[in-house]
Amino acid sequence: MSFIIIVLYFFECKTFQLLQFGLLVVSGSRMTAAFLSFLLAGPVLLAAGSHDSNNGTTPVVLWHGMGDSCCNPLSMGAIKKMIEEEISGVYVLSLMIGKNVIEDTENGFFSDVNEQVSMVCSQLAQDPKLKDGYNGMGFSQGAQFLRAVAQRCPSPPMKALISIGGQHQGVYGLPRCPGESSHICDMIRKALNSGAYTDLVQKHLVQAQYWHDPLNDNLYKKHSLFLADINQERGVNETYKKNLQLLEKFVMVKFLQDTVVDPVDTEWFGFLKTGQAKETETLQETVHLWKTNITSKIL
Repeated sequence: MSFIIIVLYFFECKTFQLLQFGLLVVSGSRMTAAFLSFLLAGPVLLAAGSHDSNNGTTPVVLWHGMGDSCCNPLSMGAIKKMIEEEISGVYVLSLMIGKNVIEDTENGFFSDVNEQVSMVCSQLAQDPKLKDGYNGMGFSQGAQFLRAVAQRCPSPPMKALISIGGQHQGVYGLPRCPGESSHICDMIRKALNSGAYTDLVQKHLVQAQYWHDPLNDNLYKKHSLFLADINQERGVNETYKKNLQLLEKFVMVKFLQDTVVDPVDTEWFGFLKTGQAKETETLQETVHLWKTNITSKIL
């Protein structure tokens, strides 16, 4: 698995930081010119991968974030169009989780993530245009969902994964939700605070399934239905480990001024140290990721 470092200059970002191992940190909010600039560079990254389809391009699969949908002309629809314009003839699939846009948006809040991943795996396997492989680009929670696809479903093969603000170690806070979804997030916050690891909440509330409580580590490891599984918190999963190693490229983008994700270090696989909720540790300092070999190709 090789990693790419992308150097971008942003309209609103006077400074930026780059770390090795293909990690990119962006100064600015999630929907600023910095974000749009990265998306303009994204197709170049994707085009740099191996070409397998009949027209010489590798297909692209997009998974949107919370409160969004596959086909919003102001977000994912625009991104899909942008990639298609940048890479002539490329096949771009923007995943719809449900029968229509309304269901797709709702399922970003109220659904079983493991069932979503299984559904996507089946959809990708049945798409003849993806049989030779594809590149994945996940936005916010869609990034860790696509990583689950890479770990659980190696056919068709995901060649590159670009995580844009993904929460790979989960979240321990939901400070602000975008746009018209704020009232929904108020309700979600109350549910998470009252019982994130109850069976009912875990099965039906998407954000609970990557809720990572550092003050109740044993409870998290025992009852987290999604995140603790894909991060191999309960023991090494040799299949997950092997499949993740098949990625040719894995890029993680971190937003310095992210007001939605807490802690923001999760976008680089970092998180809060166990037993408290103030100090964070980096991916390189996270012991269990070493044991599960998630970091072995990164470091």
